[in-house]
Amino acid sequence: MTTLVIGASGATGRLLAARLLAEGQHVRAIVRETASLPEALTNHSRLSVIRASLLDLSETELAKHLFGCDAVASCLGHHLSFKGLFGHPRRLVTNATRRICAAIEAANLETPIRYVLMNTTGNRNRDLDEPVSFAQRCVVGLLRLLIPPHADNEDAADYLRTEITQNHEALEWVVVRPDSLTNEDNVSAYEIHPSPTRSAIFNAGKTSRINVAHFMAMLLLDDRLWERWRGQMPVIYNCESNPGADIRLKDLEIADVRTVGSS
Repeated sequence: MTTLVIGASGATGRLLAARLLAEGQHVRAIVRETASLPEALTNHSRLSVIRASLLDLSETELAKHLFGCDAVASCLGHHLSFKGLFGHPRRLVTNATRRICAAIEAANLETPIRYVLMNTTGNRNRDLDEPVSFAQRCVVGLLRLLIPPHADNEDAADYLRTEITQNHEALEWVVVRPDSLTNEDNVSAYEIHPSPTRSAIFNAGKTSRINVAHFMAMLLLDDRLWERWRGQMPVIYNCESNPGADIRLKDLEIADVRTVGSS
């Protein structure tokens, strides 16, 4: 299996690339600067690095990089700095998602490509009746107006939900929604929910980046898990009751990751 990882030089993207490589997969990584990748990744025999800005690639060039790939995973995000929040490109995630989907369609591949997009619990899945308090609606409305990355994440997920839909011939998708991201050294137990179980504004939970990377890799590698969440926007939280439990993908059954509220 070969996965094209977008945002592989980021805090979560590099963990996802490392997880896929550790599981014996091939990875292609589009990065603007190769120096931003850890040395352990750049020297890996199954990693191919494409030095480019995704938004500068033509549809033909992107389709070429997609040839031979079974999946695409996007961990793109905006840096938590003034320039990252308010500078350009303000629609980084949305434009990247649109371009990737267009390139997948243009590639005319024989089987659908799996596309996993990292998003946020602050983005509501409008296909579901997700309860949101009036106060949170007000705060999110302000964020949408004042903080460009929030609207960017919403628009990227909504593009998949409304334009690509759940029955596209060329690609299948899952939008992964973590809560407040933390840095941890090891994979720990985590929970997957169809919708948020707490307020992303007033009662945010925690999700380690390494757990997000683990779940995204599982989605790509486990057919049963993919079918469970295909066309949906699962929410991932760290399991507070058992934070030290290590989960290894090669030994893992789907039931080992606590899935709450699923059918």
